[in-house]
Amino acid sequence: VVVLTGLPCLCRTYEHAVLAAGTDFRSDRLWEAYVNWETEQEKLANVTAVYDRILGIPTQLYSQHFQRFKDHVQNNNPKHFLSETEFVQLRVELAAASTTNGEGETPSEELPPGVEDLPDPAKRVTEIENMRHKVIESRQEIFNHNEHEVSKRWAFEEGIKRPYFHVKALEKTQLTNWREYLDFELENGTPERAVVLFERCLIACALYEEFWMKYAQYLEGYSIEGVRHVYKKACTIHLPKKPAVHLLWAAFEEQQGIIEEARRILKALEELVPGLAMVRLRRVSLERRHGNLDEAEALLRDAMQNGKNAGETSFYAVKLARQLMKVQRSLGKAKKVLLEAMEKDQTSPKLYLNLLELEYSGDVQQNEADIVACFDRALTSPMPLEARLTFSQRKVEFLEDFGSDINILVAAYEEHQKLLKENDSTKRKAENGSEGPDSKRQRTDDSAGGQMTSDANNQAYNYNWYQQYNNYQNSWGQYNQYGQYNQYYPPPPT
Repeated sequence: VVVLTGLPCLCRTYEHAVLAAGTDFRSDRLWEAYVNWETEQEKLANVTAVYDRILGIPTQLYSQHFQRFKDHVQNNNPKHFLSETEFVQLRVELAAASTTNGEGETPSEELPPGVEDLPDPAKRVTEIENMRHKVIESRQEIFNHNEHEVSKRWAFEEGIKRPYFHVKALEKTQLTNWREYLDFELENGTPERAVVLFERCLIACALYEEFWMKYAQYLEGYSIEGVRHVYKKACTIHLPKKPAVHLLWAAFEEQQGIIEEARRILKALEELVPGLAMVRLRRVSLERRHGNLDEAEALLRDAMQNGKNAGETSFYAVKLARQLMKVQRSLGKAKKVLLEAMEKDQTSPKLYLNLLELEYSGDVQQNEADIVACFDRALTSPMPLEARLTFSQRKVEFLEDFGSDINILVAAYEEHQKLLKENDSTKRKAENGSEGPDSKRQRTDDSAGGQMTSDANNQAYNYNWYQQYNNYQNSWGQYNQYGQYNQYYPPPPT
């Protein structure tokens, strides 16, 4: 009784197994075990049904399955290994094919109904052989198509040299093979096969977040819970300190409307890996999107206060000033943030540029004095000469476009010429220092001096320096020339 009771349970176990992994290229042993178990139960029709499933799945031992299926057909009576529906259908087809002989005569004996055997032994043997032939023939086309599918995947499978997990990094060729195999299966395979291949891939590539993110992105079109399961497994087990996959998980939860979970994910990541600007800024943007402006401001101020160096403090100061100005419409608070940051970091061009941007946001004629003062603050700062030269030119351009006093413009132009000469002198010294002999250096000095004198005479007051120093013409928003924010972000996954 115990054995009989366990049979349906074991059958369900096999079904669960083949549904989970039956489309794996190396799932042959699982299918063989299923076939053997059904054969032991003497359920030949079930054996045929299992073969009908495996013959259409690209696996490593596809040809062996077809050969075993043909043996199964040849060694058993069709009445036993076919379902009643298929048996009757084949009998009808064979009878229809033989209703007319070569002379157009119709046999007198009618086809017995159902699955009853024909009374004539000779006809019975003939019918059995014909049925076996039709059964194999009907599966041959499926086998041929499957063989073609196997050939498409064979090279990818041979390229998998380490199907198991190891902490040692995979070779680039292995990663490339997995990428190409996944892309192929996503384009040509079924969703079931794609999921199984992703699961195989994430055994060997568990430490590579790109594959986890690709899997989650694919599942978004099929199962929300499946996506959540992938992110949770990646972030809590295999990649607890990888920021990119955590950010995507938080964004996914926010898309589903589960804001508290998104907050928890980002906060937990920041506690585990402190100091990542991308995580702090994502927390700020999350709060801003949902109207919690006070919390967003508090997060930025906290980041400023806890900055590891002046550059990091200035980075967050710029972010906070922009939010105060663009989102909270508070020009005064924004200027105060930048001015306080300048006291701690006087060599950061991005602070002066953003302060200028704030001043430019109003009426430039009314703000002329403040804008000029901002330029002067930059020009008297200990910034590098090249940066100060850029601000000097922009000051002249501003006064030329919007200034109300010609005397201030002329003074600004003369100051700019001094910086240009100082910059040229610095460059010549650097070039001469690398050339070697004193005579060669002297010749270079004479040539450069003559050229500079000629240029100065030609320039006079005709603003030709606009063309010669056009390389300093940068848009107001592009301050990464002197403030590389990318250093606060980790490099993309390779």
